[in-house]
Amino acid sequence: MGKYDDIINLPHHQSAKRPHMSVHDRAAQFAPFAALTGYGDAIDETRRLTCDRPEPGEAELAELDAALSEVLARIGGRPQVEATYFVPDEKKEGGAYVTRTGRVKRVDAVRRRLVFDDGTEINVSDISSLALSDK
Repeated sequence: MGKYDDIINLPHHQSAKRPHMSVHDRAAQFAPFAALTGYGDAIDETRRLTCDRPEPGEAELAELDAALSEVLARIGGRPQVEATYFVPDEKKEGGAYVTRTGRVKRVDAVRRRLVFDDGTEINVSDISSLALSDK
């Protein structure tokens, strides 16, 4: 005979005065308390890496200028391009490089932007490489 055999099959006690607590509410009683609200988010933000935006040299600028001229020459056919460009971080210094492939609808010379078919606009000064995908 086991130590708890006399009580193992008894019905679970249910209070007549208090309603039964949900599992979610019961678990909340034992949740850890965060004394420093937002501290974890601050640590995560500090850990997130960004990269600096290097200034392009004359050779890179000449390559970009040639690629942009080629895009302009083919703008009527909506050329497909692959553009790698710098996106500044909204929360801290630096940013990230993003590569996008798509068809260029037009080049906005006044605002100095490439405008893609889907409405995405890329500032020409943010582009680090530009290549035609369909020749």
